[in-house]
Amino acid sequence: QVQLVESGGGLVQAGGSLRLSCAASGRTFSSYAMGWFRQAPGKEREFVATISWSGEITNYADSVKGRFTISRDNAKNTVYLQMNSLKPEDTAVYYCAAATGPLATTRAIRYNYWGQGTQVTVSS
Repeated sequence: QVQLVESGGGLVQAGGSLRLSCAASGRTFSSYAMGWFRQAPGKEREFVATISWSGEITNYADSVKGRFTISRDNAKNTVYLQMNSLKPEDTAVYYCAAATGPLATTRAIRYNYWGQGTQVTVSS
């Protein structure tokens, strides 16, 4: 079992920044990849970013590439999503997720634990 708790969401103006955190407990954190997904109202959940167990491999959705950075601190059992140059279209509930294995993956089906989500709202 893995428990995931996100924090750091909020309201920010376009062009601003936010840093999301996701604290994990349960299974050995360094043994699995982590990912961030988001879901906007009326839309399907979409992939945002993923990071391998070691932090060496990352991958991003095209829509956030160059603006968002995913990182992890295995000593603190925490994964982060630094979001810069935020746009109104980034408004969504953001979820962190723990993968079934150590390799970074963009596919939601490969994640078996999910947090409760944190709201990010970007005003224009």
